[in-house]
Amino acid sequence: MPPFSFAQGHVPLLVSVPHAGTGLPEAQRGRMTEAALALPDTDWHVDRLYDFLDELGASRIVATQSRYVIDLNRAPDSRPLYPGASNTELCPTSSFDEAPIYRAGEEPGPDEIEARLDAVWRPYHAKIREELARIRAAHGIAVLWDAHSIRSEVPRFFEGRLPDLNLGTAGGASASAELTGLLGAVAREAEALGYSHAVDGRFKGGYITRSFGAPDQGIHAVQLELSQITYMDEDPPYGFREDLAEQVQPVLQGLLDAALAWAELEASG
Repeated sequence: MPPFSFAQGHVPLLVSVPHAGTGLPEAQRGRMTEAALALPDTDWHVDRLYDFLDELGASRIVATQSRYVIDLNRAPDSRPLYPGASNTELCPTSSFDEAPIYRAGEEPGPDEIEARLDAVWRPYHAKIREELARIRAAHGIAVLWDAHSIRSEVPRFFEGRLPDLNLGTAGGASASAELTGLLGAVAREAEALGYSHAVDGRFKGGYITRSFGAPDQGIHAVQLELSQITYMDEDPPYGFREDLAEQVQPVLQGLLDAALAWAELEASG
């Protein structure tokens, strides 16, 4: 199975979906716990939630492999995203509920991790780099939108319920202040629809946002961590909720419309 699917657009926007994949190599599947095989930490249905990207004209890259194979939003040396807090590794060995992913003694070793880097992680990141370079060459600017979702309550990482819309720009380092302000304004407007939000709160953007965002070079990266309670059943079998999704999708499209309009204005100026 290829490590990702890709579709090229014609506007200065690339949407990355690194955690919606559910693929598992058979050799790995046979070593995992029964609970882990349900892939509870998947960003379920995020690619489906963004099904308006063709209409928008955006490029998109969507992972096919589970984050339990390798986490595309972690550094290749597995250094923690949030030092001092609880973190999951490049090749996770425990779930968000702190349950083991592998049976005892079956965890991947250094050689296997390196093989997964070569097979999945490096091709995904190389494609992002290539497409951002193409977009910037064509338009003079590029916006990378890293699309994620997570259960609304995960005690391992945060207390209480997570805001519905969590925008992250590495504390302002991965995107311009103007773009971040515009996105924050769209999120604030969504409060009238019942959606809460945070900008650079608990989720400030992962490795993809932090490594590709370079505003001084015309590349602006933003992560959106969407609370899964806004569009799906958070308990197995993790069903997609059309009634909820049709309410939050216009908010997502509004955010991307704002990012794209800003980028096109910047490019024309």
